[in-house]
Amino acid sequence: MNRKIKYALIMAAGRGSRMMPLTEKIPKAMAPYDGSTLIAQGIGKIKSFVPHIYITVGYKGALLAQHVVDIGISGLLDTSGKDNAWWIFNTLMKELDEPVFILTCDNVTQLDFNLLSNEYFEKGEPTAMVVPVTPIEGLEGDYIQHENNLVKKLSRNEKTNIYCSGIQILNPKKVNNIVSPKDNFYEVWNQLIIKKELFCSNTYPEKWFVADTLDQLFKIPSGY
Repeated sequence: MNRKIKYALIMAAGRGSRMMPLTEKIPKAMAPYDGSTLIAQGIGKIKSFVPHIYITVGYKGALLAQHVVDIGISGLLDTSGKDNAWWIFNTLMKELDEPVFILTCDNVTQLDFNLLSNEYFEKGEPTAMVVPVTPIEGLEGDYIQHENNLVKKLSRNEKTNIYCSGIQILNPKKVNNIVSPKDNFYEVWNQLIIKKELFCSNTYPEKWFVADTLDQLFKIPSGY
């Protein structure tokens, strides 16, 4: 029987300053999309695959908390004023010795989570595995240099044919056991690269877009 990843976390605590003035009133995760919100569509796409979904909240956290609780999630992590990787080392998640799908609230994607889960276990349950995408003009990402799926370097400047999608799988307890606490994912990844514990998936999203600005929000292709 194929093993399944049972946990997911959607990072949604950021201020979303690049979506002003919309985010003066609502958090970025609640930006309208396809008759719903960015985060609601994200939860909807993953909830049939993963039973336990957690959300990080920060900016306008009470408003976002009410929104996602109404949708149906397992829990909230308050990361107000903290960077994107702080929760790994400073919440109860640090004791979780299980793989966790990590997504961002501004990812609009179609991804075979079962296929990705199978690949993760077939690779021997690495500490962390990033999901790549083919670069899209106008969307930023960290370019991935790898050898046989072992990541050698991540860079915004040294271009390759793939970069990070913002989706990854990691085991919080394994991360805590082998790296020193950092608040930013880029610093966590660099430590994992040195330890030869950051891998790159062969499973690409079928469709992928990121809405980091109002212009990008309005340009999300139909059918995503």
